[in-house]
Amino acid sequence: MRRVTAVLALLLLAALSACAADPPSGPAAAYGTARVDPAGRPVTLTVGVFGSFGLQEAGLYDTYMRLHPDVAVRQTSIERNENYYPQLLTHLVTGSGLADVQAVEVGNVAEVIATQGDRLVDLGRVPGVERRAFLPWKWAQGTGRDGRTVALGTDIGPQAVCYRRDLFARAGLPAGREEVGRLWAGDWRRFLAAGRRFAARAPEGTAFTDSASGVLAAVVSSGRRRFYDERGALVIGTDPAVREAWDLAAAFARQGLTARLQQFTPGWDQGFANGAFAAVVCPAWMLGYIQDKSGPAGKGLWDVAAAPLPGNRGGSFLVVPKTGPHRAEAARLAAWLTAPAQQARVFARRGSFPSASAAHALPAVAAARHPYFGDTPVGAIFGAAARGVPSAPIGPKEGLVAQLLTDGGMLLVDQTGRDPDEAWTDALRSIDNALDR
Repeated sequence: MRRVTAVLALLLLAALSACAADPPSGPAAAYGTARVDPAGRPVTLTVGVFGSFGLQEAGLYDTYMRLHPDVAVRQTSIERNENYYPQLLTHLVTGSGLADVQAVEVGNVAEVIATQGDRLVDLGRVPGVERRAFLPWKWAQGTGRDGRTVALGTDIGPQAVCYRRDLFARAGLPAGREEVGRLWAGDWRRFLAAGRRFAARAPEGTAFTDSASGVLAAVVSSGRRRFYDERGALVIGTDPAVREAWDLAAAFARQGLTARLQQFTPGWDQGFANGAFAAVVCPAWMLGYIQDKSGPAGKGLWDVAAAPLPGNRGGSFLVVPKTGPHRAEAARLAAWLTAPAQQARVFARRGSFPSASAAHALPAVAAARHPYFGDTPVGAIFGAAARGVPSAPIGPKEGLVAQLLTDGGMLLVDQTGRDPDEAWTDALRSIDNALDR
């Protein structure tokens, strides 16, 4: 979400003024208090991120520097994570070329912790960091088997369903968000049934949903078991959960309920504007994307309803490499950037939903409404989804496995009519080859 109402903005500023103070100082032996380098010069901290991460855009660095006039913060950014992440791994292995604070995407965090965790500062011990301030499943994702929490969560992607009120009404379906949510509450198969109802009277040229791959990602993200088990072993070929999600997503394709689009491509972008589909499973961060692609003409046509089951797609973390010359101050910065008040501010400015559950009670989050989506209470909808996300294990190649399943497997079922069983077998083979299994 790019904007909140002026009233909420004022409430947020009040919350920030009350909460933006430095974390209480802790044991000097562990983290110290000096903010000058050995030569007595003010410290400059670098933060390495990918894409438009939101911290700089929300003005957090400027605020931190006002609170700490002897610290300068500078950000470096690489546009896409697929280019950023390999460089991060290389720099961690060599111990050079690293920023003082580095961002890590959720699909990569398990691999970073498993293979590079000993090269990262234990942020769970930084003064001011409180485990209970974070969602339990998010805290667990940043914690290794040795109990060290080396990654602090920034945002998460709790999911709902964004839908076109006008297209639902024209197809004879309820249009109010609570009634729409009840259509499929509790079961993704009811989402499929709603799709069939929509298709029976669909406006010409409009499919129920955007893609079978989007459905697959949504269903998998709401499960208690995804691609890996609790020991970090890949179980996608033996555990039934993902195969059931695959079969359900394939049913959307086989029954003609999708617009056969690939997410985050020009065709998908155009689909928002021209009414190519009536519903899309949308993590919180997708609201701004939909607003941009649908444009002014879509204002008031889109709404948001609860998803059949809560799940999470996306989100990131901050880590502090041990090799940095200012790791004590870097740890303090990472702790401050991920504190509830700062996460609420990023949500208000950028729409990134907080991973700090303590932020969910702040007015800027709890009372947030989105004017583009019919004044939808997005804070309440996505907050409820976040609280219900199951604590599923994530593995070292989570992002790669997901990409091979969706873009390399389900996309063929959706766009070319490939037999789902054959596509499943080929997708598993591709995963095995990519992981050298």
